[in-house]
Amino acid sequence: MAERLRPIAASFVAAGPCGVAVRDRLKGLTARDELVLRRVGAYLGVLASRDLAVRCRAGLEHSAQAWAERKRELTPLSSSRWAGAITKASHDQWALARRCHLAHIRTLESGIAVIAHRLSQPIGAKGSKKAPGGYRSRREWHAKTRRLHVLTDRLQRERADYEAGRVHIVRGGKRLLNSRHHLAAAQLTEAEWRERWQAERWFLQADGESGKRYGNETIRLTPDGQVSIKLPAPLAHLANVGHGRYVLAARVRFAHRRQEWADRIDADRAVAYRIHLEVARGRWYLTASWQHQPTPIIPLQAALAGGVIGVDTNADHLAAWRLDVHGNPIGNPRRFGYDLSGGAGHRDAQVRHALTRLLHWARGCQVMAIAIEDLDFAQEATREKHGRNKRFRRLISGMPTGKLKARLTSMAQTAGISVVAVDPAYTSRWGAQHWQNPLTSRTRRTSRHDAAAVAIARRAQQHPIRRRTPPPPHDQSDRAGHRSVQAEPCAAGCEETRHRTPDHAHDAPGPDTARTRATSTPNTVRGTPVQLTFTVQERSSNDPDGRTCCYPSRCSSAPPTTTSTSRTSG
Repeated sequence: MAERLRPIAASFVAAGPCGVAVRDRLKGLTARDELVLRRVGAYLGVLASRDLAVRCRAGLEHSAQAWAERKRELTPLSSSRWAGAITKASHDQWALARRCHLAHIRTLESGIAVIAHRLSQPIGAKGSKKAPGGYRSRREWHAKTRRLHVLTDRLQRERADYEAGRVHIVRGGKRLLNSRHHLAAAQLTEAEWRERWQAERWFLQADGESGKRYGNETIRLTPDGQVSIKLPAPLAHLANVGHGRYVLAARVRFAHRRQEWADRIDADRAVAYRIHLEVARGRWYLTASWQHQPTPIIPLQAALAGGVIGVDTNADHLAAWRLDVHGNPIGNPRRFGYDLSGGAGHRDAQVRHALTRLLHWARGCQVMAIAIEDLDFAQEATREKHGRNKRFRRLISGMPTGKLKARLTSMAQTAGISVVAVDPAYTSRWGAQHWQNPLTSRTRRTSRHDAAAVAIARRAQQHPIRRRTPPPPHDQSDRAGHRSVQAEPCAAGCEETRHRTPDHAHDAPGPDTARTRATSTPNTVRGTPVQLTFTVQERSSNDPDGRTCCYPSRCSSAPPTTTSTSRTSG
């Protein structure tokens, strides 16, 4: 029975990001500057914690009127702008926790479905590509039965919280909070952990306002890099300039997108700023972010007008191959490796470096489109689906699918290159089946990932992945009558066999046709018939050398005779 294939979604041009964020270090801060930043951040962090608790208690009953009431309560304790920034941050954090809560419920439902299916199978039953089999032993079956009850109770509790609008948020991060109980494993002392915990709970961020001076009145950054902060009302005595503001001694000079940032603040367009401390390095940073109009998405055919580069994402490299407009591979495949071991900063740098080399190669080839799989392993890395296969789970979890796609769309938009997202169904299998062997030669070894890159690019071009060999041209051998074995099943004559022709001359008859004329005599010297004479001497049985004659019936006492044989050679 033929395998039933799942439907394949259409390819589309991925939209680029509409937000920008740049960061620079605050160098040259004085001791007083750091003291002021710490006091302001700690004070506003307490207000933010209180407001977030109020927002979480409101749950689904929160309204615009309740939002305005929260802001009025915070205004006398800080300022109207600080109150607006705090309340908006609390609302965004509650909405993010709500989305994460729903994703957690979906994960629990998926795990329960897998366990229930495997428990229904006999012990030791083998699985298939579509569904897993039974558990290996009675002991594992019993343990998974207990886990099924645990997950079911947890799912009921999470569903009740979601319907009631209850979320669980930890300002500063749940992971950092839990590391307090495992300081040795985190390689931290209690003082170091306390410093990080306090720094993560500070609040030093302000949203921009279009029409205001330099796009932000709370944290202002001038074109020459001067940073000033509007102090809360209880801390106004710390100001070193008028109007309750404090000017830092450090200067900011963005190395990336500086001109774009300068154009925005010159036009008094909104720019949001955030000041934070990286405790591990002891450095202060300022991050500027803003939104711009999304770039119009060009049609798919226009993006593929100059060919496309197919990219296959793997755990340690990107496999890429360039295709022309007709879907034919050009040149040799390229591989861009990266190392995802280490911290988050190292992994992010490795991904950016690989994508930079990919984009430079695309611009050098004058290709304006890159095809990539629309991967999402959010539900694939669960322990319930893959069981004991920890290596495979670690492999899937290590593939930076979401970060790589976000990075690629952002960097490609800056470079003027379109990103085409395709359905990842069967690209690796069909690529290896139809393209790996034909693209392998004595000087080039094509891997399965390289063949998958070709399949991805052909799907983006809306070509079938199957490689069909065209029939021979007219007036050669069989006048284009032979059809390829890779023809479509619905094509007429695709299953016909080719008639065997032993002689491939133009006048060679078929197997059922009698020869109509003799072979013509060639006019060349090489083809002229030659008379060859062979001389055979027969020895008598009384050979003087004492050897036995090979033809005893012909032996006689007569002397050996000579026989001449003529043969015509063409």
